[in-house]
Amino acid sequence: MSESDKSIDPAGGGQRRRGIYLLPNLFTTATLFGGFYAIVASLRGEFVPAAMAIFAAMIADTLDGRVARLTNTQTDFGKEYDSLSDMVTFGLASAVVIYIYTLHSLAGAIPYGGKLAWLGAFVYTACAALRLARFNVSAHLAGGKGYFFGLPSPSAAGVTAGFVWVCSEMEISGESPLVAVAAFVLTVMAALLMISNVRYYSFKDLNLKERVPFIYIVAIVGLFVLVSFDPPKVAFFVFLAYTISGPVMTLLRRRRKRQGA
Repeated sequence: MSESDKSIDPAGGGQRRRGIYLLPNLFTTATLFGGFYAIVASLRGEFVPAAMAIFAAMIADTLDGRVARLTNTQTDFGKEYDSLSDMVTFGLASAVVIYIYTLHSLAGAIPYGGKLAWLGAFVYTACAALRLARFNVSAHLAGGKGYFFGLPSPSAAGVTAGFVWVCSEMEISGESPLVAVAAFVLTVMAALLMISNVRYYSFKDLNLKERVPFIYIVAIVGLFVLVSFDPPKVAFFVFLAYTISGPVMTLLRRRRKRQGA
């Protein structure tokens, strides 16, 4: 056992083992596993399972923080582990999946297409890393109460993985130059929005313990019905709409300010 695995017991003056909280880190590990599986599945040409693994990882990523807060088991270790898992799953794995599915098809389709393809995937990965690093060191800074600065990396992954899922389910070939160009635009757009100062609603101020109007329950049931009707399309368009909402709301706020002036 190394010195880093030991700590002083203030009661007895001896040494006791350090530990980690199991429950929230299990969900974080599930997030990491989803990203790893997505890469392996895409290398085998199984793009629907790869995209589904990334979406499953999003659910696990949402739960780990909530579980940690509910059980009062938030730690610096958990925060760093969560950030590294997000980088692998929503940064690297998402870029690899969309590159293998379609971006590589830019080679020969347009001048310097091959270089643009892997550069686009790398820019996405780098922007995800920069976004996570910025969030870690300035988590106290937000775009206002209940808002994020920049597109969250899971939402960016929802756009790229959702695009792959929809095209695969509709049996649209990723080898098509048109599909590759559309994927490149989506990938670069998501990358740049991740490191932007555009504000996005975080949904963190929603209090699930409070009473809500009955219509909220009806809306949730309707959302479940839509998702069950066509999961890939609904998931993709929900994340695409959320991605676009940031710039649209920013433009509307600036317009209101100019009109108010």
